[in-house]
Amino acid sequence: MSDLTHTDETGRARLVDISDKPETARVARAEGAIRMSPATLGAIRDNQMAKGDVLSVARIAGIMGAKRTSDTIPLCHPIALTDIGLDFAFDDTLPGIRVETRSGTIGRTGVEMEALVATAAALLTIYDMAKAIDRGMEITGIALSEKSACRSGSWRRAEVQP
Repeated sequence: MSDLTHTDETGRARLVDISDKPETARVARAEGAIRMSPATLGAIRDNQMAKGDVLSVARIAGIMGAKRTSDTIPLCHPIALTDIGLDFAFDDTLPGIRVETRSGTIGRTGVEMEALVATAAALLTIYDMAKAIDRGMEITGIALSEKSACRSGSWRRAEVQP
């Protein structure tokens, strides 16, 4: 029918067979941001939110999201992650918080979806924990910034501006 990788010869969705691919070390990075009022940013920075330490909870949510990516994204393979980490940066120019996520594995398929899901989960958690004082927050710029060890070679986004 077509050369689409996630469909069979009749056009039905399927999980791609990766059994013939070699296991290699694979790494991906993703990033995104959440814009908010300066007062909300200050409350998060000063750990004054009623729900607790926003960035600690967002970090755990990101890790959990990465580990459960195949449960969320239908045609993703379950991956045994060897690394998942999240870094947060306060940005007064947004104003808001930027997150960068890195994921890694030794396997037959990439980890870019895990990095993206971790980024989204962390940003959504920040929103959830701060929505009582700022419902106007905006999640923006979730994007893959880098991946390596893929069949087509390494890739890096030229410029990412959430």
